[in-house]
Amino acid sequence: MDLTYKRQNVYALADEQELKAISDYAEGYKRFLDNGKTEREAVKETIEMIEKKGYKPYTLGDKINAGDKLYYNNRGKSLFIVRAGKADVAKNGVRILVAHVDSPRLDLKQVPLYEKADMAYFKTHYYGGIKKYQWLTIPLALHGVIALKDGTCVDVKVGDEEGDPVFYITDILPHLAQEQVTKTIAEGFPAENLNLLVGGIPVKDEEKDAVKKGVLEILNQKYGVCEEDFLSAELEAVPASNARDVGFDRAFVASYGHDDRVCAYPEITATLDTDTDQTVMCILADKEEIGSEGNTGMQCVIISDLIDEIAKSFGANPSVVREHSKCISADVTAAYDPSFASAFEEMNVGYVNKGVTMNKFTGARGKSGSNDASAEYIAYLRGVFAKENVVWQTGELGRVDLGGGGTVAKYISKMNIDTVDMGVPVLSMHAPNELISKADLYAAHKAFSAFVK
Repeated sequence: MDLTYKRQNVYALADEQELKAISDYAEGYKRFLDNGKTEREAVKETIEMIEKKGYKPYTLGDKINAGDKLYYNNRGKSLFIVRAGKADVAKNGVRILVAHVDSPRLDLKQVPLYEKADMAYFKTHYYGGIKKYQWLTIPLALHGVIALKDGTCVDVKVGDEEGDPVFYITDILPHLAQEQVTKTIAEGFPAENLNLLVGGIPVKDEEKDAVKKGVLEILNQKYGVCEEDFLSAELEAVPASNARDVGFDRAFVASYGHDDRVCAYPEITATLDTDTDQTVMCILADKEEIGSEGNTGMQCVIISDLIDEIAKSFGANPSVVREHSKCISADVTAAYDPSFASAFEEMNVGYVNKGVTMNKFTGARGKSGSNDASAEYIAYLRGVFAKENVVWQTGELGRVDLGGGGTVAKYISKMNIDTVDMGVPVLSMHAPNELISKADLYAAHKAFSAFVK
């Protein structure tokens, strides 16, 4: 009898049928990534998926009945999917899966357009934790909405389709980079220099800002907007590339937005495809990358409102429902990277190909800002995963005192709901192109399916 703990390789354990299932599942995920590069697009794509499965819009105050399949669309940027089961919510609570669908990016400023040296640019303000230099000299697309004074919204999506133009942030040539290369990375790439090149042809017979006016004319012709309309726009510069397989054996996927759509997609599929008597709530949250703020982030009380509506509909006390509910905060974690081995403590880190990773706690330094899940709750999940043959592992974000990070888990657990972080390990997290293992993605689907059962 082996008394030691050993991680298992998902690929090594898989038979031919399982290997095909892993590959096929990743194809659906790649389509989800390519169609949902922003939080708005991810929500829209998900609604299209779930409506095909019979899910209907929900309005606060409506009664919820056993068997109902509902969704609450929160301002187009976060989504709550509710599948009402037959099990007693006063006794079993709600099974909650929550991931986020916002990712690090470059947002346009509210007055973005200017001209310099006969070139037109958009000013940007980065969103989330990025390494600024990674966004230079790569093809960028522009996604988002422009809201007009008459209440209508214009969708913008340029840079992804064949034949589309892309946008670009320049860097200094190495021949003249002597000053740049002697600075720290933080000093060498100022945020105010992340300016998006968007045009270069001047309007005829214009003496001032002729290139800028040329860009405005194009925008007016295509979208019917003027410069003032940027004041009520949410436009995001994101990588123009689509998801691609990596490696001769296609074991990995490189893409923008794995954090956290690599957890959002399996929680959606687990909710849609798993037979269960439990009441399930699947959440796609916004604003996680900037602290879950605002009315579309997980600090918003809408989750509590929806649990109250579920409890009321079934004649249960909302406090009792929350007490008996369970949550997986489905967020990515750092994968061990041999090229940067010193950043990790090798016994307590997630490894690619070895399954979905549970983080008992996150935070920084002495677990500051962390949800530290209880031993009892982790033991419960161990039993669930063992019963369903889920390959999973444990890990921390990195070496103690090196850095740290947080998730939405602490906001859920404050509601008296047992919560733990669990997600796919990611290489090059927060880069314009991140890397995940298809095997870990599929393991996440199996873990979340086991949880909602």
